[in-house]
Amino acid sequence: MRILRYILFILLLLLALSFALLNADAVSINYYLGTSQVPLSILLVFSFGIGCIVGLLVSMSWYLRSKWHNRKLTHRLELAEKELTNLRTMPLKDING
Repeated sequence: MRILRYILFILLLLLALSFALLNADAVSINYYLGTSQVPLSILLVFSFGIGCIVGLLVSMSWYLRSKWHNRKLTHRLELAEKELTNLRTMPLKDING
């Protein structure tokens, strides 16, 4: 299994290297403070990385929200189970009594 991972890693590395060689042309990036010349492959990798980071942040917020909701529901369940246990152990009062 470890050898398969190494082979897959080497294949991905070769694919990335060939992609970088095919897209070595420089493109100009215009931003508010100036202009830069950057190889297209570097720009694409950087854009992909920023997209991954933004995606992780968004999914992390959804994950934390669902964790919080789950914790809240678990607490409500524990309270309901305690109340049910207390009601089952209470002695019944006689109505005629």
